[in-house]
Amino acid sequence: MTQKNLLEVDWTQIPPPADDGGAAHLKGLTLPAISLRATDDNSVDLSALPGRTVVFAYPRTGEPGKIALVDDWDMIPGARGCTPQTCAFRDLFAELKAAGASQVYGLSTQSNDYQTEMASRLHLPFPVLSDEKLAFTRALNLPTMEVAGLTLIKRLALIIDDAQITHVFYPVFPPDRNAGDVLNWLKANPAKTTAKD
Repeated sequence: MTQKNLLEVDWTQIPPPADDGGAAHLKGLTLPAISLRATDDNSVDLSALPGRTVVFAYPRTGEPGKIALVDDWDMIPGARGCTPQTCAFRDLFAELKAAGASQVYGLSTQSNDYQTEMASRLHLPFPVLSDEKLAFTRALNLPTMEVAGLTLIKRLALIIDDAQITHVFYPVFPPDRNAGDVLNWLKANPAKTTAKD
């Protein structure tokens, strides 16, 4: 079963991901100094960013009219929903910033070219980071899945305060509610320090 529309998904027909413990080690970790290429043509080292940063990671966004990576993509727990997740962060971007997020980034192992097309098509107000070489994913031992010979990050969201992971959302389901959950957490847990503008 494959639902064709990238944004309108019947989540009751999609198997939810289980908490496999793959992100249990992340809270409290200090980020390594790794530069990632962003869709705004900058290189971003998340460990060097002051203040509070939100990073949401996902397996891979789809392209309208293109065939899914594998026929049973929708039936892989946690695979479907990257575009709805990304659009929810886009739609709540101003509120996330108002709630204390100094920066918001998307993250996947897709190429920068692929991500740049997607960011333009979806009118994203934040950059998306490419970990195509898996340097960041491996350094943090992020939870991953193997699909069609590709290593993809399992869906999660990180709250990072001055290079340290303060909170982890994992597993994430349904994906389109992730941004709202992050926003509610930010409102309930204001950052202890704020970056100076």
